[in-house]
Amino acid sequence: MAGLRTGQGILRRKPIEQIEEGAPTEQLSKTLGLWQLTAIGVGGIIGAGIFSLAGAVANGTAGPAVLVSFLIAGIASAAAAFSYAEFAGMIPKAGSAYTYGYAVLGELAGWFIGWDLLLEYTAIVAVVAIGISGYFGFLVEALGAELPAWMLGAPGTGEGHKVDLFAVVLCLFIAYLLTLGIKNAARFETVVVVLKVLVVLLVIAVGVFHIDTANYNPFFPYGIGGAFTGAATVFFAVFGYDAMSTAAEESKDSQKHMPKAIVYSLAISMVLYVLACLVLTGMQNYKEVDKESGFSTAFESVGLGGLANVIAIGAIIGILTVMFTFMLGVTRVWFSMSRDGLLPHWFAKTHPTRHVPTRVTWIVGVLSAAIAGFMPIGEAAELTNIGILLAFVVVCVAVIVLRYRQPDLPRSFKCPGMPVVPAIGVIFSLWLITFLQWQTWARFAVWFGIGLVVYFAYSYRKSNLAREGSGDLPADKG
Repeated sequence: MAGLRTGQGILRRKPIEQIEEGAPTEQLSKTLGLWQLTAIGVGGIIGAGIFSLAGAVANGTAGPAVLVSFLIAGIASAAAAFSYAEFAGMIPKAGSAYTYGYAVLGELAGWFIGWDLLLEYTAIVAVVAIGISGYFGFLVEALGAELPAWMLGAPGTGEGHKVDLFAVVLCLFIAYLLTLGIKNAARFETVVVVLKVLVVLLVIAVGVFHIDTANYNPFFPYGIGGAFTGAATVFFAVFGYDAMSTAAEESKDSQKHMPKAIVYSLAISMVLYVLACLVLTGMQNYKEVDKESGFSTAFESVGLGGLANVIAIGAIIGILTVMFTFMLGVTRVWFSMSRDGLLPHWFAKTHPTRHVPTRVTWIVGVLSAAIAGFMPIGEAAELTNIGILLAFVVVCVAVIVLRYRQPDLPRSFKCPGMPVVPAIGVIFSLWLITFLQWQTWARFAVWFGIGLVVYFAYSYRKSNLAREGSGDLPADKG
């Protein structure tokens, strides 16, 4: 048993070539193909970024150069994506950045990133649910209906608001969907992603005939610095493949398909982002683009207000898929940490026929519903971002370390430009972290402190590697 681990204490790690699947009650069903994985990735990337963030950055930060902002962010994100792709081709296991960090940098590094992603991904699900709820309210109002004030938002967000009921229902619905089995859930996700992409293509195809090239002048109204500042903002609209990679263990041929799915999903999303930005800033002067509903106001400005409702529906569909991808991500990270013994094995038990971790799925569903229902979107958003950037840093550093430590390890995909490309991912991620507010750092410090207590009080002694080293038998995993 001891031969399965490398290093001692907090630096212990299990060699990649000896990473094994768990017991029969801890295995996930391998049903996802290349295009289902790609759809999950696209579903996680394209959401609020294309429907609202592009307009906000164009209006007050970059002008028409919002296109350049997306390109810069896309290049930086691609540096991390290539690193994820290399690992996905080597380690076909659930957990993504947590699993990669654990295998290469050691147990504490793995715990550090896994623990933070539990909060980050759950918060993203909640924030996205609140965002969809806002679009839902827009549609209800457009149809002339009126809903009771108590169900329209969290306390303090409006007169009479008690709970954001629609956001709560959405979180629980996604959790229910994921408990049906990954095959059925992925089929639903694929269909919805196709509908979302069709809506985006409709917006581009119609809008391109209403472009006034004079709106592109000046292209850099805020200077090149504005484009870079915009890149820091829109960067959070060009990841999602990281959460998708947590489903590696559920892929039919992960070592072959997962790297392709990561690259394809980012490439497809970037093409749509660039075309959408060209249409948005070409249809309307950047100073007049609405910060919250850019495409709706742009189409109204050229006499196509009838498409506003279609765009709102597309936004709801698009953001719904983001919820799916990130809830899938947090449940698989939690499942992996529990299977490794860093959290109680009780959480790692899967459904006997559907082979999905139903226990953690419902827990995440309820937690995200509570955040979405009773916390204002601004406060909920503060729980996100830092963990994902730190995950990028960990993965990019780990891929460099492993390339030099074990250069002959079989790799179905190799990150190009080693070590420059992953180094760009590290530098850009650290640079973006400097833009985060001090409240975000304070929240992170508190959550990390709690995590350290849990790790040294429980995980350090109970992890599978600790048990193997001491000769203890594994605990009951049922």
